[in-house]
Amino acid sequence: MLKKLTEEKLALILDSATGEFGEKGLSGASISGIAKRSHVSVGVIYKYYKDKDDLFRACLNNSIKNLHSVLSDAFGQTDDTGMIMRSIVTAGVKYAKDHPQEIRMYHEITAAENSSFAKEYAKEIEGETAVLYTDLLNKSKEHGVRLPKGAHPASFAFFFDNLLMMLHFSLSCEYYKERMHLYLGNMEEDFLVSQLLLLLNRFFVSSEEA
Repeated sequence: MLKKLTEEKLALILDSATGEFGEKGLSGASISGIAKRSHVSVGVIYKYYKDKDDLFRACLNNSIKNLHSVLSDAFGQTDDTGMIMRSIVTAGVKYAKDHPQEIRMYHEITAAENSSFAKEYAKEIEGETAVLYTDLLNKSKEHGVRLPKGAHPASFAFFFDNLLMMLHFSLSCEYYKERMHLYLGNMEEDFLVSQLLLLLNRFFVSSEEA
């Protein structure tokens, strides 16, 4: 009978699997490869996960929890719209640099061959951010700024999230890294953050100018 694994060992399996999926994609990853990375047997992994798709879901769920925690921290610091957006961008860039394998795993589910995961997880991954960002922009006037006349908060929230997503991919996924390099060369992270924030600042009009 297999001995029950500790929480630390289970976390190592998830981390190893996330690395495997991030590097090789869902189709290229293997349970045997994940077992080797985790220093456990294949049989141990199958004790906890029925198949590779089940383990992939567990990795996604763990990453979603981590990302939502980062968002909660960014929103919990202040009520100032500009400061919240700065916190979101800064924390997101750090997260993408520290956990590129998780970002690559999100990118993996955008592939046509993984469309079943896209349908399953799009709402779970994006649902919370859609509400938070739209609510933030709807309330921006209360904190001294407003969107330009005619702006639609939900649309701006969508575009904001698109910018963040592309920046995260550009820091984690090889094609997007090369694409960014063609435009910017070897720019530092602080520069990328400052330039994106400069762009985002143009979304707002001071209440004194309204």
